[in-house]
Amino acid sequence: MIGIVGIVVIFVMVFGGYVAAGGHLEIIMHSLPFELMMIGGAAVGAFVLSNDIPAIKHTLRDFGKVFKGPKWKPADYRDLLCLLFEIIRLMRQNPVAIEEHIEDPESSSIFGKYPKILKDHDAVDMICDTLRSASMNYDDPHQVEEVLDKQIDANYQHALHPSHAMQSVADAMPALGIVAAVLGVVKTMGAIDQPPEVLGKMIGGALVGTFLGVFLAYGFIGPFAMRMKFAVDEDNHFYKLIREVLVSNLYNHATNICIEVGRQNMPHHIRPSFNDLEEALKGVRSEAA
Repeated sequence: MIGIVGIVVIFVMVFGGYVAAGGHLEIIMHSLPFELMMIGGAAVGAFVLSNDIPAIKHTLRDFGKVFKGPKWKPADYRDLLCLLFEIIRLMRQNPVAIEEHIEDPESSSIFGKYPKILKDHDAVDMICDTLRSASMNYDDPHQVEEVLDKQIDANYQHALHPSHAMQSVADAMPALGIVAAVLGVVKTMGAIDQPPEVLGKMIGGALVGTFLGVFLAYGFIGPFAMRMKFAVDEDNHFYKLIREVLVSNLYNHATNICIEVGRQNMPHHIRPSFNDLEEALKGVRSEAA
C-alpha cells in the first residue's frame, strides 16, 4: 500500500507542479508514446541482454516485494521460534524420533504445523542439515556457525540479484533518455526549414526523452531496486535467527535459553515480546502433553 502512495505522490508533485507553473501537457503526451518506446524498449533489451532466463524470472517474481514488502512477518518469526523449540526439545528427549522429521520434513507433523516455513526450502534445509550434522557428531559450535554464515551469505547474495539488476537499469535510464533526445534533435534538424513554432514543438518533444529517462530512473526504477533490497535485507533476519538458535543449541544451553537467545538477537521491530512468545510456547507444550 505504501508503494502505491509513493507513486501517486511522485505523479502529483511532478506533473502538478509543472501544470501549476504554466506548463502544458500536450507536448509531453504527444511525444510520450514514441519516447517511451525508445527508452523503455532499450532498457528492456539491455536488461534481457545482461541476465539469463532464471535471473529474469527471479526479478519479475521479486517485483511483488515493492508493494508487499518482506516475505516474513512478525508472526512468522514467532512461529519459527516455536518450530525450533519443538525440534530441539524432541531431539534432546528422543534423538531417534527426530530423524523422521529432519529426513522427511514434508511429512513431518512438526513442520506441518507451519506451512509457510515448510514451503521455504532454504530455511528447512538449514534446520535439517544442521541437526543432521549434529547427530553425526559434527557439533563444534564455531565450525557450524561458520558454515551457516557462509550458507546465509550465499543465499543473501543470490536474493540480491534482482535489486542489482534493477539498479543497473536505473543507472542506464538517463543515458538512454539522452539517446532518445539526440534522435529527436536529429529529427528536428531535418526540418530546419519549418517555422519557429513548429521547431519549438519538435525540440520540446526531443527534450521529453531526457526528462523521461531521468524521471523513470530516479522516480521509479531506482526506488524499486532499493525497495527490493530492503525486503531482502529484512528477510535475511529470518535465517540469522535460525543460526542463532541452532548454534546456541550446540552449546547445550537449555531449550528455553536457546529460544530466548534467538529472540533477543532479533531486530526490535520484528521481535515478539517475551509474554507473546511464552503464550505461543505454552500452546506448543500443551499440544505435546
